[in-house]
Amino acid sequence: MRSALPDTPGETALRLLPMGRGGLLVELADLDETLALFDALTRDPVAGVREIIPAARTLLVTFDPFALSQNALTEALGGRIGQRPNAAAGPLVEIPVVYDGEDLGKVADLLGLGVEEVVHRHEAADYVVAFTGFAPGFAYLAGGDPRLNVARRVSPRTQVPAGAVGLAGEFSGIYPKTSPGGWQLIGRTTLVLFDIERHPASLLQPGHRVRFRSIAGDKPYEMATPRPVDAVAPVDAPNALEILTLATPVLFQDLGRPGLSDQGIGRSGAADRASCRAANRLVGNPVETAVLEITLGGFGFRMHGRGVMGLAGAPMPISVVGANGLRLEAVAETPLALDDGDVVSLGFPETGMRSYLALRGGFGVTPVLGSASADTLAQIGPAALRPGDVVPILSRTGGAAVALDRRPVSALPRAGDVVVLDVAMGPRTDWFTEEAVRQFLGQAWAVTPQSSRIGIRLDGTPLARRIAAELPSEATVHGAIQVPPSGLPVLFLADHPLTGGYPVIAGVADHHLDLAAQIPIGARIRFQAIQPFEPRLSRRMM
Repeated sequence: MRSALPDTPGETALRLLPMGRGGLLVELADLDETLALFDALTRDPVAGVREIIPAARTLLVTFDPFALSQNALTEALGGRIGQRPNAAAGPLVEIPVVYDGEDLGKVADLLGLGVEEVVHRHEAADYVVAFTGFAPGFAYLAGGDPRLNVARRVSPRTQVPAGAVGLAGEFSGIYPKTSPGGWQLIGRTTLVLFDIERHPASLLQPGHRVRFRSIAGDKPYEMATPRPVDAVAPVDAPNALEILTLATPVLFQDLGRPGLSDQGIGRSGAADRASCRAANRLVGNPVETAVLEITLGGFGFRMHGRGVMGLAGAPMPISVVGANGLRLEAVAETPLALDDGDVVSLGFPETGMRSYLALRGGFGVTPVLGSASADTLAQIGPAALRPGDVVPILSRTGGAAVALDRRPVSALPRAGDVVVLDVAMGPRTDWFTEEAVRQFLGQAWAVTPQSSRIGIRLDGTPLARRIAAELPSEATVHGAIQVPPSGLPVLFLADHPLTGGYPVIAGVADHHLDLAAQIPIGARIRFQAIQPFEPRLSRRMM
């Protein structure tokens, strides 16, 4: 339901949509109003606000509910609406373009313009980076010629090359790396839009001004590419792991890289953060130390030197064969001392999905943008391990003792189980019919094999939408349950996209995010609403 406010001359209502306990999605009239509020919050910050993510018609404000109440935040937002944006212009970035895109002729036909006229209008306009998202370094460029407003492709391409320049609706954009995409391609550029060795990594930042320059007459060129970074740091360490066997990709993970949304970079990090912390406590490491995230077991390594190992999360059988041939069976959630030559084999978990392996001192892994987390969607971070890799173990002097008596907090789910997850409804619950909302909460959704660290894909009775219009891109969060045109929900996990174009019907409560990451394929999920969908209206001066 929508709250009602009395009519007051010179005032109108600001619509605020809940996104769990610590988030509000501010719905605004247009892009200009969104950018103005973003500018006002940047210039005059609100204590307790964690992050602000602008999009086409909305602003996501996440906050610490222990430091800032929702009522106080609502009042602060209302007081900043209508402020004029800072007149100071951002830096100008010039983009060299060859206008030879696959869709250039089609765009010209759709708009009733000649190809040369499309190029002229695109090149003559002044743009500003409105917001980032979709992929690291991908900037939504606003302010172009209104005649170049063209819809996305009906059928997106499975692969768009890095450097492709495209149009979608009122925006222009440049693909920073090869990826799927549905924008209308009109050209290509030589520039590297995202480079982890550059600071900041994203060439285009919110507020930057952009101009395109045709280089059709210049000599041919090749697309520049950033130099890859090795996953394992060149550390001279006396102790190391030699990777022997892998059943599924094994990734380095820590607690992620928060605070980089202005570059289009999500937090990522361990899918089950509690288990990541627990594994580090077992060996006396700081909880933010990088660990190995092992999905569905089947991992083996040889110890070079000595170490103390801890395993948390999905419990797996642990077998250790010493250099003398003796075999030891060990259990998870208990520190395990390893000697030189020990071969450790991890079996397959009967419950849960992901296990976390820590070594006292931590691994010698190269951080990327301040974190060792491998973001599988953004393709940022250390590469997955391969058989034959040797991973150094750093020395640890002093610090905390190992945890000798830790026990699992609760049993993890197995295939066939029905897992109940608490959810807060919103921010787009009202885009669905009342019957669809009942179906969302009333059925047990099957976890499909297409699930990953990006999200859990669910199967069941499709949800019908009440509003069929296209949703302008807006921010998404860990735990958001997005519903694409198929009507089958996707529950976003740690590597979720920063922005999305489909309505989010609800979001998993913070206290169940780690549990969601441990739900295996073949289990079923039932959603339990603990917070209703209650948009709020706040007065704002006009």
